Amino acid sequence: MGFHHIAIATRDVKANHEFYTGAMGFSLEKVQVGRSGETGHAKHLFYDTGNGEMIAFWDLHDPDLPKDWSPAIATGVGLPIWTNHIAFAASDLEDLARRRERMLAHGVDVMEMDHGWCTSIYATDPNGIMVEFCTSTRAFTDDEREAALRILADPNPELDPDPPMQVYRASEHRS
Repeated sequence: MGFHHIAIATRDVKANHEFYTGAMGFSLEKVQVGRSGETGHAKHLFYDTGNGEMIAFWDLHDPDLPKDWSPAIATGVGLPIWTNHIAFAASDLEDLARRRERMLAHGVDVMEMDHGWCTSIYATDPNGIMVEFCTSTRAFTDDEREAALRILADPNPELDPDPPMQVYRASEHRS
């Protein structure tokens, strides 16, 4: 089952909009405005990710909210950036490469990792949130499913080797 939308607050709606329409290639479909607190308002912006599922952002204008809140879903609560992140599907490796090139062309640095069963590209949005495009490169085996249950129950599992990684700098990108 897919999802309808994920909603996250943003502090810089202009940079957020440019990132999600430019670098990510999503389209703004709908904005609703509602009350926030006693005297404020909030815009709820809905972006289609390309398959009818959406990511939405709250643009908050409420004087009753704390002034120092962070929209970063991982680092904002003291966790490493890679823990809480949003992964979007890429259809295949060619699609992943096109998405990487689009991000670089929009000035966004990209990290690529081959996890052995999927390949991912990662970037950071203007909210300090890690976003990912990922494509599965093979199906899981029954042995892997059985191992997953064993590892889940193991309080001290063996570490997997670090996956191969490549960093692409937008400043070095040639379109």
